[in-house]
Amino acid sequence: MDPLKIAIISRAPRCYSTKRLREACAQRGHKPMVLDPLKFGIYVESKNPTLTYRSKRLSHYDAVIPRIGTSITFYGAAVVRQFEQMGIWSANPSQSIIISRDKLRSLQVLSRYDLGIAASAFVRDRKDVLPAIDRVGGAPVIVKLLEGTQGVGVILADTIKMAEAIIETLQSKSLNVLIQKFVAESRGKDIRAFVVGDRVVAAMRRKAVGTEFRSNVHRGGETEVVKLTEEYERTAVRAAQILGLRVAGVDMLEGAEGPVIMEVNSSPGLEGIETVTGIDVAGAIVDYLVENLRFDDLDLRHRLSLARGFQVAEFTVGPESNLAGCNIGESGLRERDVIVMSINRAGQILAAPKGQDMIQQGDILLCYGRKNTLRDFLPIRKMPEKKKAKKKKTPPTA
Repeated sequence: MDPLKIAIISRAPRCYSTKRLREACAQRGHKPMVLDPLKFGIYVESKNPTLTYRSKRLSHYDAVIPRIGTSITFYGAAVVRQFEQMGIWSANPSQSIIISRDKLRSLQVLSRYDLGIAASAFVRDRKDVLPAIDRVGGAPVIVKLLEGTQGVGVILADTIKMAEAIIETLQSKSLNVLIQKFVAESRGKDIRAFVVGDRVVAAMRRKAVGTEFRSNVHRGGETEVVKLTEEYERTAVRAAQILGLRVAGVDMLEGAEGPVIMEVNSSPGLEGIETVTGIDVAGAIVDYLVENLRFDDLDLRHRLSLARGFQVAEFTVGPESNLAGCNIGESGLRERDVIVMSINRAGQILAAPKGQDMIQQGDILLCYGRKNTLRDFLPIRKMPEKKKAKKKKTPPTA
Protein backbone atom coordinates (compact mmCIF):
# COMPACT_ATOMS: atom_id res chain seq x y z
CA MET A 1 0.00 0.00 0.00
CA ASP A 2 1.18 3.51 -0.80
CA PRO A 3 1.91 5.77 2.19
CA LEU A 4 -1.23 7.44 3.57
CA LYS A 5 -1.52 11.07 4.55
CA ILE A 6 -3.24 11.06 7.93
CA ALA A 7 -4.59 14.11 9.77
CA ILE A 8 -4.46 13.91 13.57
CA ILE A 9 -6.95 16.53 14.76
CA SER A 10 -5.59 17.77 18.09
CA ARG A 11 -4.93 21.00 19.99
CA ALA A 12 -2.10 19.36 21.96
CA PRO A 13 0.70 18.27 19.60
CA ARG A 14 3.09 17.65 22.52
CA CYS A 15 0.78 15.50 24.63
CA TYR A 16 1.57 11.79 24.98
CA SER A 17 -1.42 10.51 22.99
CA THR A 18 -0.83 12.78 20.00
CA LYS A 19 2.90 12.02 19.90
CA ARG A 20 2.28 8.27 20.07
CA LEU A 21 -0.22 8.41 17.21
CA ARG A 22 2.31 10.34 15.11
CA GLU A 23 5.00 7.76 15.92
CA ALA A 24 2.71 4.84 15.08
CA CYS A 25 1.80 6.38 11.73
CA ALA A 26 5.45 7.14 10.86
CA GLN A 27 6.63 3.66 11.93
CA ARG A 28 4.22 2.18 9.39
CA GLY A 29 5.46 4.42 6.60
CA HIS A 30 2.56 6.88 6.62
CA LYS A 31 2.64 10.69 6.72
CA PRO A 32 0.95 12.12 9.84
CA MET A 33 0.13 15.78 10.31
CA VAL A 34 -1.16 17.24 13.59
CA LEU A 35 -3.78 19.90 12.83
CA ASP A 36 -5.40 22.25 15.35
CA PRO A 37 -9.21 22.00 14.94
CA LEU A 38 -9.66 25.70 15.72
CA LYS A 39 -7.44 26.68 12.77
CA PHE A 40 -9.89 25.19 10.25
CA GLY A 41 -12.42 27.13 8.21
CA ILE A 42 -15.58 25.27 7.17
CA TYR A 43 -17.15 26.24 3.84
CA VAL A 44 -20.54 24.81 2.94
CA GLU A 45 -21.32 25.01 -0.78
CA SER A 46 -23.59 22.97 -3.01
CA LYS A 47 -21.76 19.80 -4.13
CA ASN A 48 -18.48 21.30 -2.92
CA PRO A 49 -17.86 20.98 0.82
CA THR A 50 -14.39 22.37 1.56
CA LEU A 51 -12.02 23.10 4.42
CA THR A 52 -9.29 25.68 4.83
CA TYR A 53 -6.42 25.51 7.31
CA ARG A 54 -4.81 28.74 8.46
CA SER A 55 -6.86 30.46 5.73
CA LYS A 56 -5.43 28.27 2.95
CA ARG A 57 -7.30 25.53 1.11
CA LEU A 58 -6.62 22.20 2.78
CA SER A 59 -4.57 19.70 0.81
CA HIS A 60 -5.76 16.11 0.36
CA TYR A 61 -5.80 13.66 3.28
CA ASP A 62 -6.62 9.95 3.21
CA ALA A 63 -7.92 9.60 6.77
CA VAL A 64 -8.54 11.46 10.03
CA ILE A 65 -7.84 10.54 13.65
CA PRO A 66 -9.88 12.95 15.81
CA ARG A 67 -8.61 13.88 19.28
CA ILE A 68 -11.30 16.42 20.14
CA GLY A 69 -11.14 18.01 23.60
CA THR A 70 -14.31 18.43 25.65
CA SER A 71 -14.15 22.24 25.58
CA ILE A 72 -14.32 22.36 21.77
CA THR A 73 -16.64 19.43 21.08
CA PHE A 74 -19.09 21.39 18.93
CA TYR A 75 -16.53 22.99 16.60
CA GLY A 76 -14.21 19.99 16.57
CA ALA A 77 -17.06 17.65 15.62
CA ALA A 78 -18.11 20.09 12.90
CA VAL A 79 -14.59 19.90 11.42
CA VAL A 80 -14.68 16.09 11.49
CA ARG A 81 -18.15 16.18 9.88
CA GLN A 82 -16.78 18.32 7.06
CA PHE A 83 -14.01 15.79 6.43
CA GLU A 84 -16.72 13.13 6.23
CA GLN A 85 -18.72 15.21 3.72
CA MET A 86 -15.56 15.41 1.63
CA GLY A 87 -15.39 11.60 1.56
CA ILE A 88 -12.47 11.28 4.01
CA TRP A 89 -12.66 8.43 6.52
CA SER A 90 -12.55 9.26 10.23
CA ALA A 91 -11.46 6.88 13.00
CA ASN A 92 -14.50 8.08 14.96
CA PRO A 93 -17.61 9.51 13.25
CA SER A 94 -18.55 13.08 14.17
CA GLN A 95 -22.07 12.17 15.33
CA SER A 96 -20.73 9.48 17.64
CA ILE A 97 -18.28 11.94 19.20
CA ILE A 98 -21.17 14.31 19.98
CA ILE A 99 -23.36 11.55 21.48
CA SER A 100 -20.58 10.14 23.65
CA ARG A 101 -19.70 13.59 25.03
CA ASP A 102 -23.22 14.01 26.38
CA LYS A 103 -23.30 11.73 29.44
CA LEU A 104 -27.09 11.76 29.63
CA ARG A 105 -27.65 11.19 25.93
CA SER A 106 -25.18 8.31 25.75
CA LEU A 107 -26.80 6.60 28.74
CA GLN A 108 -30.23 7.10 27.14
CA VAL A 109 -28.99 5.38 23.97
CA LEU A 110 -27.40 2.50 25.90
CA SER A 111 -30.46 2.02 28.14
CA ARG A 112 -32.44 0.48 25.29
CA TYR A 113 -30.09 -2.51 25.22
CA ASP A 114 -29.43 -5.37 27.62
CA LEU A 115 -26.29 -3.86 29.12
CA GLY A 116 -25.40 -3.06 32.72
CA ILE A 117 -25.60 0.69 33.31
CA ALA A 118 -25.79 2.62 36.56
CA ALA A 119 -29.34 3.72 37.46
CA SER A 120 -29.41 7.45 36.66
CA ALA A 121 -31.84 10.35 36.88
CA PHE A 122 -31.95 13.83 35.36
CA VAL A 123 -34.45 16.28 36.84
CA ARG A 124 -34.84 20.08 36.94
CA ASP A 125 -37.78 20.68 39.25
CA ARG A 126 -36.73 20.99 42.89
CA LYS A 127 -39.66 18.78 43.93
CA ASP A 128 -38.29 15.94 41.81
CA VAL A 129 -34.84 15.82 43.46
CA LEU A 130 -35.73 13.66 46.47
CA PRO A 131 -37.86 11.19 44.46
CA ALA A 132 -34.99 10.93 41.93
CA ILE A 133 -32.47 10.10 44.67
CA ASP A 134 -34.86 7.46 45.98
CA ARG A 135 -35.41 5.97 42.49
CA VAL A 136 -31.68 5.40 41.94
CA GLY A 137 -31.27 3.62 45.27
CA GLY A 138 -30.94 6.37 47.86
CA ALA A 139 -27.83 7.69 49.61
CA PRO A 140 -24.95 7.46 49.15
CA VAL A 141 -25.38 8.76 45.62
CA ILE A 142 -23.15 10.15 42.89
CA VAL A 143 -23.83 13.70 41.70
CA LYS A 144 -22.22 14.29 38.32
CA LEU A 145 -21.93 17.33 36.07
CA LEU A 146 -22.87 16.40 32.51
CA GLU A 147 -20.05 18.61 31.22
CA GLY A 148 -17.33 17.24 33.53
CA THR A 149 -14.28 15.22 32.49
CA GLN A 150 -11.34 13.39 34.13
CA GLY A 151 -13.28 13.12 37.39
CA VAL A 152 -13.96 16.86 37.64
CA GLY A 153 -17.56 17.56 38.66
CA VAL A 154 -18.12 14.11 40.19
CA ILE A 155 -19.23 14.24 43.83
CA LEU A 156 -20.09 11.46 46.28
CA ALA A 157 -22.93 12.54 48.59
CA ASP A 158 -23.13 10.30 51.66
CA THR A 159 -26.54 11.49 52.82
CA ILE A 160 -29.79 12.56 51.18
CA LYS A 161 -29.50 16.01 52.79
CA MET A 162 -26.01 16.46 51.38
CA ALA A 163 -27.09 15.27 47.92
CA GLU A 164 -30.08 17.60 47.92
CA ALA A 165 -27.93 20.59 48.92
CA ILE A 166 -25.27 19.86 46.27
CA ILE A 167 -27.83 19.39 43.50
CA GLU A 168 -29.72 22.56 44.36
CA THR A 169 -26.49 24.57 44.51
CA LEU A 170 -25.30 23.32 41.12
CA GLN A 171 -28.71 23.78 39.50
CA SER A 172 -28.85 27.34 40.83
CA LYS A 173 -25.77 28.01 38.69
CA SER A 174 -27.63 26.64 35.63
CA LEU A 175 -25.44 23.53 35.57
CA ASN A 176 -26.86 20.24 34.30
CA VAL A 177 -26.61 17.53 36.95
CA LEU A 178 -26.94 13.76 36.68
CA ILE A 179 -27.94 11.76 39.77
CA GLN A 180 -26.45 8.28 39.67
CA LYS A 181 -26.54 5.15 41.81
CA PHE A 182 -23.40 4.55 43.86
CA VAL A 183 -22.07 1.05 43.22
CA ALA A 184 -20.72 0.35 46.70
CA GLU A 185 -18.95 -2.93 45.91
CA SER A 186 -16.77 -1.14 43.34
CA ARG A 187 -15.89 1.84 45.54
CA GLY A 188 -12.63 3.47 44.51
CA LYS A 189 -11.92 1.28 41.51
CA ASP A 190 -13.05 0.77 37.94
CA ILE A 191 -11.98 -0.84 34.68
CA ARG A 192 -10.92 0.99 31.53
CA ALA A 193 -11.30 -1.19 28.43
CA PHE A 194 -9.75 0.26 25.29
CA VAL A 195 -11.83 -0.76 22.28
CA VAL A 196 -10.56 -0.60 18.71
CA GLY A 197 -13.02 -1.87 16.11
CA ASP A 198 -14.62 -5.08 17.32
CA ARG A 199 -12.17 -6.01 20.09
CA VAL A 200 -10.64 -4.83 23.34
CA VAL A 201 -6.94 -4.27 22.61
CA ALA A 202 -5.95 -3.46 26.21
CA ALA A 203 -7.53 -3.17 29.66
CA MET A 204 -6.52 -1.91 33.08
CA ARG A 205 -8.01 -1.58 36.53
CA ARG A 206 -7.76 1.86 38.13
CA LYS A 207 -7.76 2.27 41.91
CA ALA A 208 -8.29 5.45 43.90
CA VAL A 209 -5.68 6.45 46.47
CA GLY A 210 -6.48 7.16 50.11
CA THR A 211 -9.99 8.46 50.81
CA GLU A 212 -10.51 9.52 47.18
CA PHE A 213 -13.37 7.58 45.53
CA ARG A 214 -12.56 8.69 41.97
CA SER A 215 -10.08 6.36 40.28
CA ASN A 216 -9.03 8.62 37.38
CA VAL A 217 -5.29 8.52 36.63
CA HIS A 218 -5.36 12.32 36.43
CA ARG A 219 -6.40 12.33 40.10
CA GLY A 220 -3.48 10.12 41.20
CA GLY A 221 -5.22 6.77 40.78
CA GLU A 222 -3.11 3.62 40.64
CA THR A 223 -3.31 1.22 37.71
CA GLU A 224 -2.79 -2.48 37.09
CA VAL A 225 -3.20 -4.86 34.17
CA VAL A 226 -6.47 -6.78 34.15
CA LYS A 227 -7.58 -9.76 32.08
CA LEU A 228 -11.23 -9.27 31.17
CA THR A 229 -13.77 -12.04 31.28
CA GLU A 230 -15.75 -12.63 28.10
CA GLU A 231 -18.73 -10.79 29.59
CA TYR A 232 -16.74 -7.65 30.38
CA GLU A 233 -15.06 -7.63 26.97
CA ARG A 234 -18.36 -8.19 25.16
CA THR A 235 -20.00 -5.39 27.16
CA ALA A 236 -17.23 -2.92 26.33
CA VAL A 237 -17.25 -3.69 22.60
CA ARG A 238 -21.03 -3.60 22.38
CA ALA A 239 -21.26 -0.26 24.21
CA ALA A 240 -18.78 1.32 21.80
CA GLN A 241 -20.56 -0.13 18.77
CA ILE A 242 -24.01 1.00 19.95
CA LEU A 243 -22.69 4.57 20.18
CA GLY A 244 -21.01 4.18 16.78
CA LEU A 245 -17.46 4.55 18.09
CA ARG A 246 -14.59 2.63 16.50
CA VAL A 247 -12.02 3.85 19.04
CA ALA A 248 -13.25 4.19 22.63
CA GLY A 249 -12.33 3.95 26.25
CA VAL A 250 -15.17 2.19 28.06
CA ASP A 251 -15.22 2.71 31.83
CA MET A 252 -16.97 -0.03 33.82
CA LEU A 253 -17.53 -0.74 37.48
CA GLU A 254 -17.34 -4.27 38.86
CA GLY A 255 -20.88 -4.61 40.14
CA ALA A 256 -22.29 -7.55 42.08
CA GLU A 257 -24.33 -8.53 39.01
CA GLY A 258 -21.61 -7.95 36.42
CA PRO A 259 -20.18 -4.97 34.52
CA VAL A 260 -21.77 -1.55 35.05
CA ILE A 261 -20.99 0.97 32.31
CA MET A 262 -20.20 4.43 33.63
CA GLU A 263 -18.91 6.25 30.56
CA VAL A 264 -17.77 5.73 26.97
CA ASN A 265 -14.97 8.11 25.96
CA SER A 266 -14.41 8.99 22.29
CA SER A 267 -10.88 10.42 22.88
CA PRO A 268 -9.38 8.14 25.54
CA GLY A 269 -5.83 8.90 26.66
CA LEU A 270 -3.08 6.46 25.69
CA GLU A 271 -0.45 7.12 28.34
CA GLY A 272 -1.98 5.23 31.24
CA ILE A 273 -3.11 2.19 29.25
CA GLU A 274 0.12 1.83 27.26
CA THR A 275 2.35 2.34 30.29
CA VAL A 276 0.64 -0.25 32.49
CA THR A 277 -0.02 -2.88 29.80
CA GLY A 278 2.99 -2.37 27.50
CA ILE A 279 0.63 -2.76 24.52
CA ASP A 280 1.04 -0.61 21.41
CA VAL A 281 -2.49 0.82 21.49
CA ALA A 282 -1.59 3.68 19.12
CA GLY A 283 -0.38 1.12 16.60
CA ALA A 284 -3.63 -0.82 16.91
CA ILE A 285 -5.57 2.36 16.09
CA VAL A 286 -3.46 3.08 13.00
CA ASP A 287 -3.63 -0.56 11.82
CA TYR A 288 -7.43 -0.51 12.15
CA LEU A 289 -7.58 2.75 10.20
CA VAL A 290 -5.53 1.30 7.34
CA GLU A 291 -7.71 -1.84 7.19
CA ASN A 292 -11.01 0.04 7.10
CA LEU A 293 -10.58 3.43 5.43
CA ARG A 294 -11.80 2.14 2.06
CA PHE A 295 -15.24 1.46 3.52
CA ASP A 296 -17.54 4.47 3.37
CA ASP A 297 -19.71 5.37 6.34
CA LEU A 298 -23.09 4.46 4.92
CA ASP A 299 -26.36 5.16 6.65
CA LEU A 300 -27.68 1.78 5.57
CA ARG A 301 -31.21 2.27 6.90
CA HIS A 302 -31.50 5.60 5.05
CA ARG A 303 -30.03 4.29 1.80
CA LEU A 304 -32.22 1.19 1.68
CA SER A 305 -35.33 3.19 2.56
CA LEU A 306 -34.96 5.37 -0.53
CA ALA A 307 -36.72 2.72 -2.63
CA ARG A 308 -40.44 3.48 -2.35
CA GLY A 309 -42.34 0.90 -0.33
CA PHE A 310 -39.21 -0.78 1.07
CA GLN A 311 -37.79 -0.58 4.60
CA VAL A 312 -35.21 -2.03 7.00
CA ALA A 313 -36.73 -3.72 10.06
CA GLU A 314 -35.65 -5.93 12.95
CA PHE A 315 -37.95 -8.32 14.78
CA THR A 316 -37.82 -11.29 17.14
CA VAL A 317 -39.16 -14.67 16.04
CA GLY A 318 -41.80 -15.45 18.66
CA PRO A 319 -43.26 -18.81 19.74
CA GLU A 320 -46.34 -18.30 17.52
CA SER A 321 -44.32 -17.37 14.41
CA ASN A 322 -44.52 -19.71 11.43
CA LEU A 323 -40.87 -18.84 10.68
CA ALA A 324 -39.55 -20.83 13.67
CA GLY A 325 -38.16 -24.19 12.58
CA CYS A 326 -37.88 -23.25 8.90
CA ASN A 327 -34.72 -22.56 6.99
CA ILE A 328 -34.55 -19.24 5.17
CA GLY A 329 -35.12 -20.83 1.78
CA GLU A 330 -38.34 -22.53 2.95
CA SER A 331 -39.63 -19.54 4.93
CA GLY A 332 -41.19 -17.84 1.91
CA LEU A 333 -39.58 -14.52 2.84
CA ARG A 334 -37.67 -14.16 -0.41
CA GLU A 335 -40.80 -14.80 -2.46
CA ARG A 336 -42.44 -11.95 -0.52
CA ASP A 337 -39.54 -9.59 -1.34
CA VAL A 338 -37.80 -9.81 2.06
CA ILE A 339 -34.07 -10.45 2.44
CA VAL A 340 -32.63 -11.61 5.79
CA MET A 341 -29.41 -9.64 6.28
CA SER A 342 -28.40 -11.12 9.65
CA ILE A 343 -29.59 -13.34 12.47
CA ASN A 344 -28.84 -12.48 16.10
CA ARG A 345 -29.03 -15.66 18.16
CA ALA A 346 -28.40 -15.03 21.86
CA GLY A 347 -25.85 -12.37 21.06
CA GLN A 348 -24.08 -14.37 18.34
CA ILE A 349 -24.41 -12.75 14.91
CA LEU A 350 -24.84 -14.84 11.76
CA ALA A 351 -24.14 -12.36 8.98
CA ALA A 352 -25.46 -12.80 5.42
CA PRO A 353 -27.26 -16.10 6.21
CA LYS A 354 -27.81 -18.54 3.38
CA GLY A 355 -30.95 -20.34 2.27
CA GLN A 356 -30.20 -23.49 4.26
CA ASP A 357 -29.63 -21.64 7.54
CA MET A 358 -32.34 -22.38 10.10
CA ILE A 359 -34.53 -19.80 11.84
CA GLN A 360 -35.16 -20.54 15.52
CA GLN A 361 -37.57 -19.18 18.09
CA GLY A 362 -35.96 -16.20 19.81
CA ASP A 363 -33.81 -15.26 16.83
CA ILE A 364 -33.66 -11.56 16.02
CA LEU A 365 -33.84 -11.09 12.25
CA LEU A 366 -32.53 -7.96 10.56
CA CYS A 367 -34.38 -7.74 7.26
CA TYR A 368 -34.77 -5.53 4.21
CA GLY A 369 -37.91 -5.76 2.18
CA ARG A 370 -41.36 -4.64 1.29
CA LYS A 371 -43.03 -2.61 4.07
CA ASN A 372 -46.37 -4.36 3.74
CA THR A 373 -44.71 -7.73 4.30
CA LEU A 374 -42.45 -6.65 7.16
CA ARG A 375 -45.35 -4.99 8.98
CA ASP A 376 -46.90 -8.43 9.54
CA PHE A 377 -43.89 -9.50 11.64
CA LEU A 378 -43.58 -6.36 13.76
CA PRO A 379 -45.28 -6.28 17.18
CA ILE A 380 -47.18 -3.28 18.48
CA ARG A 381 -44.77 -1.31 20.67
CA LYS A 382 -45.41 -1.56 24.42
CA MET A 383 -43.75 -0.06 27.47
CA PRO A 384 -40.91 -2.39 28.55
CA GLU A 385 -41.50 -4.47 31.66
CA LYS A 386 -39.36 -3.92 34.73
CA LYS A 387 -36.13 -5.90 34.49
CA LYS A 388 -35.63 -8.76 36.92
CA ALA A 389 -32.48 -8.79 39.02
CA LYS A 390 -29.63 -10.81 37.54
CA LYS A 391 -27.71 -13.47 39.36
CA LYS A 392 -24.33 -12.53 40.80
CA LYS A 393 -21.53 -12.83 38.24
CA THR A 394 -17.79 -13.34 38.63
CA PRO A 395 -15.74 -10.15 38.06
CA PRO A 396 -12.58 -10.13 35.92
CA THR A 397 -9.37 -11.26 37.58
CA ALA A 398 -6.16 -9.29 37.71
